Amino acid sequence: MITESDIEHIAELADIGISKDEVPEFARQFNAILEYFSTIESVEGEGAPAAGAANAFREDEPRPCLPQEAVLANAGSTENGYIKAPRVM
Repeated sequence: MITESDIEHIAELADIGISKDEVPEFARQFNAILEYFSTIESVEGEGAPAAGAANAFREDEPRPCLPQEAVLANAGSTENGYIKAPRVM
């Protein structure tokens, strides 16, 4: 169970300004979320493979990359053989 002092501590760690009036509502919401997680944990799964029983990823196989001309043909803007992106400040 999350207490109001826990909420104040979490807010301080996250550097979030929470007023004293908001703390009880956040505590109620946190506890509702934790209660929901306990409900989810109690659900029995049917037909799902056990964790770690299947690998959905393909093996990594090296393949030749696209030629530079093909890549630059799809770029919005290019400069000196490279993709030109907007300046970020």
